[in-house]
Amino acid sequence: MNFFLETLRVLVLSIYFSLEAFVKLFIPSRKKSVAGETVLITGAGSGIGRLMALEFSTMGVTLVLWDINEEGIKETGRLVKERGATDVYTYVCDCSKRDEVYKVADQVKREVGDVTILINNAGIVTGKKFMDAPDGLVEKTMEVNTMAHFWTYKSFLPAMIARNHGHLVSVASSAGLIGVNGLADYCASKFAAIGFAESVGLELLDIGKDGIKTTIVCPFFINTGMFEGCNTKWPRMIPILEPHYVAKKVVNAIQTNQVYLLLPKSMYFIMGLKNILPTKLGLLLGDYLGAFHFMDAFKGRIKKD
Repeated sequence: MNFFLETLRVLVLSIYFSLEAFVKLFIPSRKKSVAGETVLITGAGSGIGRLMALEFSTMGVTLVLWDINEEGIKETGRLVKERGATDVYTYVCDCSKRDEVYKVADQVKREVGDVTILINNAGIVTGKKFMDAPDGLVEKTMEVNTMAHFWTYKSFLPAMIARNHGHLVSVASSAGLIGVNGLADYCASKFAAIGFAESVGLELLDIGKDGIKTTIVCPFFINTGMFEGCNTKWPRMIPILEPHYVAKKVVNAIQTNQVYLLLPKSMYFIMGLKNILPTKLGLLLGDYLGAFHFMDAFKGRIKKD
């Protein structure tokens, strides 16, 4: 194809895709049915993971729930069954350990079958300044928030590729799109998770496996206790998010094959500004939005005795 024809093709498709996106602002995308799918959620023992499991519990799916906390994952299993889920499997898994991920994944494939919707949700945060963060916690953050995604993809993606059917979901963070003072290791892990999900998604498209969808979720702080003590300077513009709202939005994004989900909606505007503003102006805006002080009163999830 010569330069003129290829350029014309890009221009025509650019106009078409732009109009398509504009129309979707007013006409919601049609939701796909997930009935009969096998949904694996990591970090399902509490928080958003548990709430997503509850959302899926009435949709006719098989639920495979992972968490490092045995008590928490059993409670989630009990709750989803109360909501009507019939095929529920719970597993204790430390996602920071590659060999354990592979071992439990093999157990899932033997006992349940192929996973068709994989939701990498497990995550941890140290909440310490970079120079104050112990090496062990930095490594653990990368292992749970990033490397675990590599091992779950390695485990479950081959079956999706064979059938050209599946959905890969990365619950990342808005801190994976823009650096945050006091979250260096966490930001690094979430930037990596987003880059990994985007790259694998492109690899799948390149080999013609367009039946495998990707959804990347980038929320602001969620009121689950994980970021207890964090604050927002302008709550009407950038609110601390309610967990039920986020869980519903994630499940809706999966059902509509939405590639990027940023929450709240103001994050789309903020990220657009980040990419076009001069550095000094961006820093001024960040200070105005309170980005330098989000973590000042961080406490994190308080462990129960």
